[in-house]
Amino acid sequence: MTDTTPRLIKKYPNRRLYDTHTSSHLTLADIRQLVVDKISFQVVDAKSGEDLTRSILLQVILEAEGGGEPIFTSEMLMGIIQFYGPYQGVLGSYLDKSIHTVIDIQSQTGAQSSEAWSAFMHQQAPVMQDLMRQYVDHSKALYLNTQNMFGMFGGKPKTDGGPKKDDE
Repeated sequence: MTDTTPRLIKKYPNRRLYDTHTSSHLTLADIRQLVVDKISFQVVDAKSGEDLTRSILLQVILEAEGGGEPIFTSEMLMGIIQFYGPYQGVLGSYLDKSIHTVIDIQSQTGAQSSEAWSAFMHQQAPVMQDLMRQYVDHSKALYLNTQNMFGMFGGKPKTDGGPKKDDE
């Protein structure tokens, strides 16, 4: 029988992470390895019990972005920041589904090593970029059509009848 309880990791005021399962201190690289190994865990503040898992995962991403070839360009990060607010649910859902799709494809193709997957994706990059561009163009057109149809954001819906302000 496997234990489905997430591994508890405590974060202390000195910024050290302590794995209560192995009774040892962890680094962000160790946290990354837990994620890669698909080991369920939760990081909590040792004093308050507050869940810090997301914060620690963001730190892992930040560290990974600093080395090697980053995933996020400055423009992409600015775009993500701009989505916070009324549209963050849409972007979050889209990113979540996209990442799960890539993971599903990876497991279906049986790519055992990250190098093989990386080489495959590098070869597929132009195709994937074109597909993403087409998707973004289509999504943008759909959004603009919806905006025009309902006259959102202060704009008035276009009508075929009646004089226009410029014609008066």
